[in-house]
Amino acid sequence: MSMQQKLKTRGILMLVGFFAVLVVIFLPVFPGKVNGLDYTDNIFNMISKGSSYFIPATLQESELYKGKTIDVTVKLADAAQAEQVAGQLANAGVTVSVNDNELAVNGDMASITTASLADADLIFNNNGTPLVEKYGYSERQVMYNWWTLFKKITPELNKQKMFAAAKFFGNVEKKALEPAYNYYGVEAIKWQEHIGLILVALAFYVVYTLWYGFGIMYLFEGLGLKISH
Repeated sequence: MSMQQKLKTRGILMLVGFFAVLVVIFLPVFPGKVNGLDYTDNIFNMISKGSSYFIPATLQESELYKGKTIDVTVKLADAAQAEQVAGQLANAGVTVSVNDNELAVNGDMASITTASLADADLIFNNNGTPLVEKYGYSERQVMYNWWTLFKKITPELNKQKMFAAAKFFGNVEKKALEPAYNYYGVEAIKWQEHIGLILVALAFYVVYTLWYGFGIMYLFEGLGLKISH
């Protein structure tokens, strides 16, 4: 058998093996009866969540804003959301008035952020039932309302040149509210406890990519095709 034929055979075998493994990856044969992509995605989501818990530190920082009052008017999506957000703020002891979808907020900054962070902590720990009982609608809607409010408050405070306050509202939104909402229902795990699995997954990704690349290269060389500059 000529060298060219050997290269072609090697390339074909490598590509057949590559696609055989690919079929297995897409079969629901992994723990939890999911496919390989969903399994690894779930693992890395859990690891990511375990590294995204900034709520205690943010709560501590919010103590610095006790006694600092904000007075802003924001527009929400509709009157229904405005009523919900008003209820959440009132529950935190903040003065608020509603005019259709417009909300006038006047109150202690720490009271607002602390209330939102307390709710976010429950959601981050996959405990949404207390929020449903507290507000009367879904826990996800509660978090979405807080996130929307903070998103609207930040530019208003910037307009008032309250830059430090605006930055903190933005930090709470990104470091606490968004992770709590996005990771709701995901179990948090520490990466140190699964370092072996992480290394295996990364090594497999590298090897599997090279596997395909060399398979194509050998096949082309066996067909007499060569890549050159």
